[in-house]
Amino acid sequence: MKKDFWSESNIAVFGGGSFGTVLASLAAKNVGSVSVYMRNEDQARVMNSTRTNPNYSKDVILHERIRALSSFEKVFDLSPKMVIFALPSHATRDVARAAAKYFKGDEIVLHATKGIEEHSLKRISMVLSEELPIVRIGAISGPNLAGELARNEPAATVVASPFDDVIQVGEKVLTTDRFRVYTAHDLVGVEWGGTLKNIFAIASGILESSGFGWNTRSLLLSRGLAEMVRFGLAMGAKSETFLGLSGMGDLIATCSSSQSRNYRVGFQLAKGLPLEQILSELGQVAEGVRTTRIVYEFAMDRGVEMPITETVYRILKGEWSVDRGVKHLMTRPQVQDEWA
Repeated sequence: MKKDFWSESNIAVFGGGSFGTVLASLAAKNVGSVSVYMRNEDQARVMNSTRTNPNYSKDVILHERIRALSSFEKVFDLSPKMVIFALPSHATRDVARAAAKYFKGDEIVLHATKGIEEHSLKRISMVLSEELPIVRIGAISGPNLAGELARNEPAATVVASPFDDVIQVGEKVLTTDRFRVYTAHDLVGVEWGGTLKNIFAIASGILESSGFGWNTRSLLLSRGLAEMVRFGLAMGAKSETFLGLSGMGDLIATCSSSQSRNYRVGFQLAKGLPLEQILSELGQVAEGVRTTRIVYEFAMDRGVEMPITETVYRILKGEWSVDRGVKHLMTRPQVQDEWA
């Protein structure tokens, strides 16, 4: 492959949300062109005419190499060499299935979805491998708050895949002088890290809204990490992956910033607002709400100890108050734990 191959190539981003827009902007600095697929034709037309995404990241001026398209035919007419899925977990399978016939089979596929399929507990890379005629698949995950990336603040992420060429291309396409890309082979751990941290982001928002300080917050972060590792190991991940950007790094960012959707859900929940109202006013998907229930039910079935996850689950369901949840966590029996 010649040296300037990617600088002359087209890539596609499926999803015109806040993070999809940011990923397109990063890639546009390194490739020939970027096609952003979005279902809404009117929104695509507005993006192309105004060079902004009015619904997400409206203050970002889109790179001249970015074009929004509303049909798979138009996207694949440009023969994208890489496709990045930046969609909510519940929408990924349907979109992948609809787009599958347009793939040639030699594309590299990455996804940036921090969630899992609800009924199957399958990671998004597994969903994509089932629906697409593609083998080379990987994930993008890390402490990547879209608003900060849109302001071009220094940040980093992880591209993970069992395939060396996938992580090498991900690094080449997404790296800029303000965005550093690290690489990893533990796809299982990187995907679960990005998924599980959303549970604890909800818990962090609850603590902040309730007026608790940093002792309590650090307790949540450290014990939340222990739960992430415990669950990740049960799913086949490597424990050390959770100490990196896609684990602890993402956990710190998501649990500390009001930009996090899941954090905002927890914050408003502790104020007494109904969950349905919170999600409606949020206007975007908060993956942690679904993830909490799915992970809790699976952990209970498999005997994986996850007390914070259980507490968030019961508060989301309206079964426990915040005070009862705190009491449950602080008075549970002591257990031996290497992550203490």
